[in-house]
Amino acid sequence: MQNNSTIIIGAGPAGLTAAYELVKHGIKPVVLEKGDKVGGISRTETYKGYLFDIGGHRFFTKVEEVQQLWHEVLGEGFIKVPRLSRIYYRGRFFNYPLSAFNTLSNLGIVESGLILLSYLKAKWRPSPVEENFEQWVSNRFGERLYKTFFKTYTEKVWGIPCTEIQAEWAAQRIKGLSLKTAIINALFGSNNTKTLIKEFEYPLLGPGMMWQRFKEVVEEKGGEVHLNTRVLRIEREGNTIKKVIAERDNNLIQLTGEYFISSMPVTALVQRFDPPPPQEVLEASRSLKYRDFLIVALVVNRKDLFPDNWIYIHSPNVKVGRIQNFKNWSAAMVPEQNKTCLGMEYFCHAGDGLWTMSDADLISLATRELDSLGLANAGDVEDGTIIRQPKAYPVYDQDYRKHLQVIQDYLATIENLQTVGRNGMHRYNNQDHSMLTGLLAAKNIMGEHHDLWEVNTERSYHEEFTVKKEKNTLSAGTK
Repeated sequence: MQNNSTIIIGAGPAGLTAAYELVKHGIKPVVLEKGDKVGGISRTETYKGYLFDIGGHRFFTKVEEVQQLWHEVLGEGFIKVPRLSRIYYRGRFFNYPLSAFNTLSNLGIVESGLILLSYLKAKWRPSPVEENFEQWVSNRFGERLYKTFFKTYTEKVWGIPCTEIQAEWAAQRIKGLSLKTAIINALFGSNNTKTLIKEFEYPLLGPGMMWQRFKEVVEEKGGEVHLNTRVLRIEREGNTIKKVIAERDNNLIQLTGEYFISSMPVTALVQRFDPPPPQEVLEASRSLKYRDFLIVALVVNRKDLFPDNWIYIHSPNVKVGRIQNFKNWSAAMVPEQNKTCLGMEYFCHAGDGLWTMSDADLISLATRELDSLGLANAGDVEDGTIIRQPKAYPVYDQDYRKHLQVIQDYLATIENLQTVGRNGMHRYNNQDHSMLTGLLAAKNIMGEHHDLWEVNTERSYHEEFTVKKEKNTLSAGTK
């Protein structure tokens, strides 16, 4: 049995940041990671020399402490990348956020006229309530533009109707833009809307380069990071965790500790407690939902396909939701510069038809859809691989806050445990916010007092994601 002051479960951004902060102050934690590499969903995968992300991960933040950590750890490993992401619909590229002239010229005179009529109708007789995504967007863009650019993609991502998604989510994600504002901006060159960044930093060899460096520094300073190590049981006495039982190389290992930090899915965490928590906590953990994700990485025998970092696919005729062009993130991600690596992203649920398709069938599907979209010829696709990512996105359904509160209240009684990160808190954090929870958890161990549940600078992360269908059952989000 090994005795340690701090045990960290999970070597994603949150767990590694906590470990890094601790070793900087002479505390040597042990990090346990179930996967075969660090970084969690922000890791970089490799296939025959091609590097690709699980989705794309821009390094941009307004959290100064996180910005400092990135440069402190990676130094000169960053490159500057121009940001370009567009919507692809009916064989044309549309600016994102939508701009009036680009959108209307691409759609043509007739369709543009119908969209404008729909917009005027929405202004003349808007929906009197804005409880859900559909109502909010339709009031600002008109129903026809909503159905063209918002409905299909949003429902692809979340797998639930837009009528169940909270209006506050739209208010954050669509950057406060309206069709009227877009037209005024286009005519007069002004821009009073919230804008997306034009450039971001990115590790030369993908985000996994960052997290591998975090691991190396932690180990150089005496900490331990163990891969392929699965936590089986968490033993506690009353309100204190005493021991973690894990499996590595078919061997059981036992580690005792004084402090524990966990970024594993909170639903799995409470189910591993011994003795188990109250039944209502276990039931709440089984009720929280996730949206899963898979990426089909295709090697295309073409030097250039499109200039975007990624494009959103709004066509209802294909299942792919987003396409990454990793060569446009960093040319070093592609070993042969006369070829391109595309990441065809599919949002799904573990166990559904997409998730259970064979790798060969998924590569065939992605190749056909790429060809049908006109972005590349099927004959140019010469290889591919699949990565399945369970529990990629915590779902904010109508009951999520109630279930999470039950778990959160219970975890608050465990005196030497802190949960961090996206899955550790069942919160739709970006990697910078996940890192901040890890950083503050480490500071708490060193005597500071931070409420990790208060971490977030994006209001949308705090809002309910969906609403109940019954009348007068809208739950107010909290800040």
